[in-house]
Amino acid sequence: MADTMINAVYKDANAPIEARVKDLLSRMTLQEKLGQMAQIDRAVATPRVLRDLSIGSVLSGGGSKPFLKATSADWADMIDRFQKGALESRLGIPMFYGSDAVHGNNNVYGATVFPHNVGLGATRDPDLVERTAAATALETRASGVQYAFAPCVAVCRDPRWGRCYESYSEDTDLVRQMTTSVTGLQGRPPQDHPYGHPYVAGRNNVIACAKHYVGDGGTDKGINEGNTIISYEDLENIHILPYEDCISKGVCTVMASYSSWNGTKMHAHRYLLTDILKEKLGFKGFVITDWEALDRFHYPHGSNYRRSVSIAVNAGIDMVMVPFRYQLFLEDLEYLVESGEVPMSRIDDAVERILRVKFAARLFEYPMADRSLLDIVGCKQHRELAREAVRKSLVLLKNGKEPRKPFVPLDRNAKRVLVAGRHADDLGFQCGGWTATWNGGSGRITIGTTILDAIREASRENTEVVYEENPTMESLSRQNFAYAIVVIGEGPYAESDGDNSELTIPFNGNELLKLVAGKIPTLAILISGRPLVLEPSVLEKLDALVAAWLPGSEGNGITDVIFGDYEFHGQLPVSWFRTVDQLPMDAHQNSYDPLFPLGYGLKSKA
Repeated sequence: MADTMINAVYKDANAPIEARVKDLLSRMTLQEKLGQMAQIDRAVATPRVLRDLSIGSVLSGGGSKPFLKATSADWADMIDRFQKGALESRLGIPMFYGSDAVHGNNNVYGATVFPHNVGLGATRDPDLVERTAAATALETRASGVQYAFAPCVAVCRDPRWGRCYESYSEDTDLVRQMTTSVTGLQGRPPQDHPYGHPYVAGRNNVIACAKHYVGDGGTDKGINEGNTIISYEDLENIHILPYEDCISKGVCTVMASYSSWNGTKMHAHRYLLTDILKEKLGFKGFVITDWEALDRFHYPHGSNYRRSVSIAVNAGIDMVMVPFRYQLFLEDLEYLVESGEVPMSRIDDAVERILRVKFAARLFEYPMADRSLLDIVGCKQHRELAREAVRKSLVLLKNGKEPRKPFVPLDRNAKRVLVAGRHADDLGFQCGGWTATWNGGSGRITIGTTILDAIREASRENTEVVYEENPTMESLSRQNFAYAIVVIGEGPYAESDGDNSELTIPFNGNELLKLVAGKIPTLAILISGRPLVLEPSVLEKLDALVAAWLPGSEGNGITDVIFGDYEFHGQLPVSWFRTVDQLPMDAHQNSYDPLFPLGYGLKSKA
């Protein structure tokens, strides 16, 4: 037996991937196959569990980390411990580690944090998106993580959706252009690469995940995990098309959406998962669930679990993100196979797909973290790239109260300047959700440059920059300011916590703008994951307004543009509504009457 294992085809790096898959599958027991179909959370993972159960993957839930402010080296130490356990299993099948590296390797302290997707959509620069994804791949691999739950290729049709900022645009064509993120993460497949097959260029790349299949950005009233009520023709033309682009680029995995299509949950939708995605579109990678998705099939949460497992696996789910109840999952799935409710052919298909990705990613040859990449995490080159992304994402919505008198670029030689608003000096608010923790946070949650830091750095020595988070009428009256920069916006959020039917500017943003702009010429910078209600009376008072989205860790990208070193470049990736009563908006309808249309963006005179 030992000699047979040594000469096994699956261990031959030069053998064709399909031959390696077939050989390894033929050697696996049922229990080993089922173990490969499970992805468990780091909190319950141990080297022994990975060894004894042949677990296919481990992940960090949103913000889950080895410890507070753990560095990339600390992550690599943890992941390598898990990997050693997996390699000690009977067949030595490596696991891969998954993390939500959605705008940089954002769970890791000190990593470069890029703008969220809505800001990248505003750049309308597919090459830039590819370059940011390639930098993300490098920093992610430095931590030992081989699998990024990115990109989100949702088409956001309603900004009330709490995940709007994870979408590049409401426009399908623009989202399709931004699927260059797949080749940035995984590398570009050669021209002769077989269509639909997973591809990873090498150790500097990660396994990517197109999500959330499908229609998550089109739910009724923008409710997260809600119901998308449209015809198949519209589903295909609006929401499915970006997945075709991802598949053509060799995307390794697709994550199913929590949402439903016309009342049927996506995780249970055999027609869309198997008939369309796998058969019609030719996807040869694997389909993974979202976090505890099978627990959400029935009420109360987690009930009728065996039935949920049966429905999902038979529908076409290949790997189940079962963070904590993995033992129950494995027991139930084994029962379902032995009873014939889940056919063995379905299990073999799922495991073939998982192994195909592992071989494509060369995990058998290079299972451990590459420590030579550690020095690149948060490096100057990557921060300069993030800074470029920030400045190209900024959308100038207003510039001057009169067309012939532009307000920006600002005078950097002004004697005294006021900076106001909580968002001016809050790195966590600047980065948004999915940064350090699931929902994000406030303050210096990672390493970066706030907007206030950047303003002080960009100003001349003879300019006094005065920061008052919440100035008063009295404080404004007693100082002679040349102009004010007021930074307002949303606090960080993720998923359903971000669902918002009102979309007003929080933290008394409108009141602050009225107060300051009533006294001092004012540039307002809005930090948000989506358009928010702009009151006409407030907009009228402002001298200039910039939509900065959720720019990430490099605040200098904002000052690069507002002080005129670079031209404004960004164009709205989403329509800016007048009132929420207009939602959802459709730029192709005759009734379209936005405050600022899709594609809008002024240019300043540098």
